[in-house]
Amino acid sequence: MPPAQTPAASGIALILLANLGFAGMDAVSKTLSTEYSVAQILWVRFAFFAVFATVLAWRRGGGILRQFRTDRPVFQTSRALLLVAEIGCFILAFRYMQLADTHSIGAVFPLVITALSALWLGERVGVRRWTAVAIGFLGMLVILRPGMAVFDPVALLPLAGAVMFAVYQVMTKVISRTDALETTLLYTGWIGVIAMSFFGPFHWDWPDARGWGLLMLAGLLGSIGHMTVIKALEVAPASVLQPFNYTLLVWATGIGFVVFGDLPDAWTVAGATIIVASGLYVWWRERVRAGEA
Repeated sequence: MPPAQTPAASGIALILLANLGFAGMDAVSKTLSTEYSVAQILWVRFAFFAVFATVLAWRRGGGILRQFRTDRPVFQTSRALLLVAEIGCFILAFRYMQLADTHSIGAVFPLVITALSALWLGERVGVRRWTAVAIGFLGMLVILRPGMAVFDPVALLPLAGAVMFAVYQVMTKVISRTDALETTLLYTGWIGVIAMSFFGPFHWDWPDARGWGLLMLAGLLGSIGHMTVIKALEVAPASVLQPFNYTLLVWATGIGFVVFGDLPDAWTVAGATIIVASGLYVWWRERVRAGEA
């Protein structure tokens, strides 16, 4: 009989599966972005997420309305709206960029989180980690190549999305100190639906059967991805899982090649390598400091 799988191994397997789901969702979103408006795609996606969050809250018990209660409704609402804007930036970027290129730039978000943790949360970040953050941003410049003829302003979209996602993550960390997971998920889903209800109906192009299928697939993959991430964090520490989040870049590159025939150029590969290496070094230093503490 094979040995039982450890919680860490189960968490890693789940996070790998979640990132595969997110990469698949992004491929579907890239296809949808050429046919439908960003507002319509976001409206449907957050509708799926709101249903997912409501079902999860209902299964946990205690009353759904009670789980909406929070001492910081403005903070929760702002955080949810930031996520709407971040996803919108990436969907719009997918319309014009390869999946691998978009995710290579988006991979800087853990480095931005490190910087924000020092500036906003007051966490101590040493010289070596600040250096790793700086080197990671140099990797991003290798991909963007500003000032050169190859620079495309559209590449600023995933950069803006990465910064917003980092702020969103820090805000999530802050609100997790006072609010339950179900409360945060409910705000994320329903604020997104309400916000996009002001735009979705005015940019609605009624989908055909194929369009509905793709929209539902994107919502399903996103919901499965979020649910799998939650389960992974339940069975394994976040510090163990963090390095495996970079597999999203690997999945996106593979799916981008299989579905769209796209491969990143040498500059993008070099820049992404620098970013990932810097992010892994920051993670390693945080593990070392935790061990010393």
